[in-house]
Amino acid sequence: MPACVCGEIAKTQASISVTTEKRRFGKVNTIISGFDDGVNIKDIAKKLKMKRACGGTVKNKVIELQGNHKGFIKSILVKEGFSEDQIEE
Repeated sequence: MPACVCGEIAKTQASISVTTEKRRFGKVNTIISGFDDGVNIKDIAKKLKMKRACGGTVKNKVIELQGNHKGFIKSILVKEGFSEDQIEE
């Protein structure tokens, strides 16, 4: 068992927002924001990109995924340990 459970506590306190944003040439990005400091955002972004088979990036504590994945993000984040109540779509 790890000595620090800071990441688990941060997962229970985060209020995560999942939105879509239209970019140049009609492309759509899925924006996931609202993560706390104790969460490893790069690790979560890597898992989301792998499970949704898309590209993406992390900028300013915000995950940007290429494409519209709004309906799938909530179930993936719940499997990663986030509460279903704290995820807004």
